[in-house]
Parts: sequence; structure tokens; C-alpha cells
Amino acid sequence: MRMVKMTFTRHVIVALAGVAIFTQVLPAQAESVVKLPPAAVDPAVATKRATAVLAGGCFWGVEGVFSNVKGVVSVESGYHGGNKATARYELTHDGTSGHAEAVRIVYDPTQVSYGTLLRVLFSVIADPTLKNRQGPDSGPQYRAAIVPMDAAQRQVATAYLAQIAKGKYFAKPIVVPVESYKAFYRAEPGHQDFMRLNPTNGYITRWDAPKLAALRRLFPDLVRARPAP
Repeated sequence: MRMVKMTFTRHVIVALAGVAIFTQVLPAQAESVVKLPPAAVDPAVATKRATAVLAGGCFWGVEGVFSNVKGVVSVESGYHGGNKATARYELTHDGTSGHAEAVRIVYDPTQVSYGTLLRVLFSVIADPTLKNRQGPDSGPQYRAAIVPMDAAQRQVATAYLAQIAKGKYFAKPIVVPVESYKAFYRAEPGHQDFMRLNPTNGYITRWDAPKLAALRRLFPDLVRARPAP
């Protein structure tokens, strides 16, 4: 078997026969977990399918948590904010590409609302008071961001950020941007469904498994029996 060692800013992994194995994690603080209220502005959407693009740090955990939310049909890891030429994992880590590691969520609005997705994002996945970092990862590529796909989503997003800021659920100001959608570029195959396929990976067990545990603890009614693809 051919072994290739790859060093990334987030962590060091070894790829053995195409499977990533954790070897070292850079120390940092974990995100906070806060049970936020439902979105006050969250109108019903009369369609069976809608798309959301959200960023919340390393896309492994963001994808892993949202794939366990009821009403989510599918989740893809990818890049948002830059151009196609730099939409590659190794080209995003100097922070100059404009990309954020993000996820594209296809969901059923009759089962889970856009406001609920934002509630999950900021309750258990990403700390909205951190600028250009989450957990052990720093740089604009790890920023948390909301990327509305239409005017209705933008209305919900701006209203929810204002709502949780007014409620003072966090000790620091909320700095999450609402960004305009440009394009979403699907990440490399090895990054898709990473959390489910690599449950013993050191980064997953240290930083992402606790997020999924928090989802199950705080919002048991939102958890689906089996993860979405």
C-alpha cells in the first residue's frame, strides 16, 4: 500500500489506501453550546424542497450534524465565496481564496424550516461571536456565515441574528455575516460524509462528535433515526 502524508493547517492526517487517519490536532478552545430560541420570523414555505448554504468552520462537523436533522434530504461539503479555480482544499488554507468551508443542504421545508436550520447552526455547531475562526481552526476560510438563496431566507437570517443579539445569549457581540450567494463548489470526495465514515478520527472525536451529542441532547425532537446522505 502506498502511504501519503499530508499536512494541513487544521490538523495532520495520514492517507492510507484513501482513508484519512488522524495523527495530531492543534490545541484550541471548543465552541460554546447554547440552546437558542426558535426563530420569531420564520414564514412557512409551500414546497417540498429548498436549498440552504451555510458555513460554520470545518465542514466535516457542519455536514455531520445537519445530516442528522429531521427534514434534511442531503448535505454536501464544499466551498463558497471564491472562484472555481481556487475551490480546492489545498488552495484555501492561506486565507486569500475568499472561500469558506461550507455546506449545501437540501431540505424539506414542511418538516424543518430555514429558521430551525439557523437555530441548530448557532446552538451547537458554530459560535456566532467568533470572526474568521471556529474551534481549533483560524482564518477566513473557517468563518461562520449565512448565505441566503433568496429574499425570504435573507429576511429570516437578518431577523434571527437580530433576535439572538437582542436576547444576549452570548457574552460577546454577534459578528456572523450574511453573504451574497456566488457559487457553491462541491469539495473533494474524501471530504464528503467524513464524520460518519471516520468516527474514530481524532479531530472528529475531539471537536465534532460533541456537536452531534449536543444536538441530540438539546433538540431530541429534531434528530432523525438515520443520517441523510
